[in-house]
Amino acid sequence: MNPECLETYKNLPPQHQEPPGEQEQMVPKPIEEDMEYVASGKLKGKVAVITGGDSGIGRSVAIQFAKEGADICIVCLSEEADAELTAARIEEIGRRAIQFEGDIADPAFCEEVVAGTLAAFGRIDILINNAGEQHEVNGVEDLEPEGVERIFRTNIFGFFYLTKATLPHLKPGAAIINTTSVQAYDPSPHLMAYACTKAAILNFTRSLAKELAVKKIRVNAVAPGPIWTPLIPTTFKPEELKTFGDKTLFKRPGQPVEVAPAYLFLATEADSSFVTGQVLHLNGGQAMVS
Repeated sequence: MNPECLETYKNLPPQHQEPPGEQEQMVPKPIEEDMEYVASGKLKGKVAVITGGDSGIGRSVAIQFAKEGADICIVCLSEEADAELTAARIEEIGRRAIQFEGDIADPAFCEEVVAGTLAAFGRIDILINNAGEQHEVNGVEDLEPEGVERIFRTNIFGFFYLTKATLPHLKPGAAIINTTSVQAYDPSPHLMAYACTKAAILNFTRSLAKELAVKKIRVNAVAPGPIWTPLIPTTFKPEELKTFGDKTLFKRPGQPVEVAPAYLFLATEADSSFVTGQVLHLNGGQAMVS
């Protein structure tokens, strides 16, 4: 990865999108792939289900998994254009991709995703619970019941439902990886509801790891810091993007391609066979107490 290229993401230009946002509209576009990456077949023959796999961190993870030999089920809410671009790249790499659009907060949709993946690929080895949404508020007085419930339904209920639907089909050696956040450890009052859901994901990860250890299924999480994804221009005011990421030690936001290798490590049984109930922190240098 060219350090000079990463430096260009300081002082991001003002922009705004309505949720859920599209990666193709972002300026500059996130770095989703390391074109010099040399794969070694770590996930050959595996099948991964990735929520939020259409863009951002999910897209980068999908591409890296495909390079390592996995077939991918992309799950998104409604971002068809982004999902098609991700699927096209996976197929260009030489792996298979399928897409599902719907709300993971609906248990019936989660069952549909699992059934469709099994019909297409015959197995599921890796579940990436990554989809999420956030909304900026001034403080607790601005929280509205409908908005709070929506964030919880997407960010944690959906994790419950898709994990429950997937679990009967996971075999020993399988991996579940949840996307939590730096917000679970150092919450912002302007992202209060979102931060609460990310803390819930942290405890869900640790609890599930204890439950599934006897089945030899590993459960871990990744806690990104400020990463340049479609979530950002849908959340913050346009003028706030100029300083996005400047509190990291690198004085810039991270890129999805810088986060994806953590998911690959946790998904690869040969690399992380003794790792479960843990969180990997990719936040640009902020020290965390796990």
